[in-house]
Amino acid sequence: MIGLAARSLGSGLCWPAMRARKIRCGFGVSSFGFDSARDWFAYAQQCEAGGVDSLWQTDRLVGADAQLEPMAAMAALAGATERIKFGMNAVVVAYRDPLVLAKECATIDFLSNGRLLPVFGVGFEGDPTWKATGRDPAARGKRSDETLEIMARLWNGESVDFAGAHFTYQGARIAPLPVQKPLPLWIGGHSPAAIRRTARIGTGWLGGLMPPGEVAGVVAAIRAECAKQGRAIDEDHFGATLPFRFGSEDDPMVQRFAARAAQRAGGADSQIVVGKPADLVARIQTYVAGGVSKFVLLPLAQGTRELREQTARAIAEVLPAVENRDASEARSEAESS
Repeated sequence: MIGLAARSLGSGLCWPAMRARKIRCGFGVSSFGFDSARDWFAYAQQCEAGGVDSLWQTDRLVGADAQLEPMAAMAALAGATERIKFGMNAVVVAYRDPLVLAKECATIDFLSNGRLLPVFGVGFEGDPTWKATGRDPAARGKRSDETLEIMARLWNGESVDFAGAHFTYQGARIAPLPVQKPLPLWIGGHSPAAIRRTARIGTGWLGGLMPPGEVAGVVAAIRAECAKQGRAIDEDHFGATLPFRFGSEDDPMVQRFAARAAQRAGGADSQIVVGKPADLVARIQTYVAGGVSKFVLLPLAQGTRELREQTARAIAEVLPAVENRDASEARSEAESS
């Protein structure tokens, strides 16, 4: 059974811990469900005009489903939008060369004037990309650690000499550098290794399809590990991914997504919020209580009309109820739209 969100807690709800954090929602599209390529650009402009915080791209290199390559897609978004931020949820670093990936990120951040929100993960062992490319998934953690270290140094403007188990560089350097200093380096994943990786080098964390209690546990574990290492991650920099559908559990789109999610991670279908906007608001509130401030909302829809309708309803009825923007932010967004 697809899990419905808890009932709304009412307009009198008080979020004392939330007031110090900026609650923001972005939208992600895991599969390309638009009727045309131009509709995708129109969707990005719809989100920007609606004051949406960010747009997110899924990283799947191999498969029959139509899915955009995230780096190329974000480069296109940099030119098609002016205000909205964008990121990848999450790019699998073990598939890519660190110098090329670092250069791509720096270029996109430069061209967008600092609107890139990069999130990096190691991927999951069952991804068919490993077999298709002849890579060993067992080495993905160490390969990713080397990649992240190299990229962070390149974004800092260093001339990088590096000799590791997987990569060797001499005098590697890139320009132009990212506009953001430092460029955000968010980590995905919830394994003990991912928690340690986030605490050691991350500037934020974004969870996948996980229930609120599990997300809260990872957030707490990252904070505890940061304390051990004498680091701190901004309270605003913990995120969660949340698929939703305004409609019925019997909708074919919901059933298809649930089946795919269950194949990847048993029970992930229970994280889909199906029902009314108030149900999505209530579910978001449970994540906020566990320390989450940023949300990637995935509208479960097929076709341009459905995707735009589901998103428009969330913009109108969900975002105002959960985001805590002040008057100056609202005025700035109105003037830029």
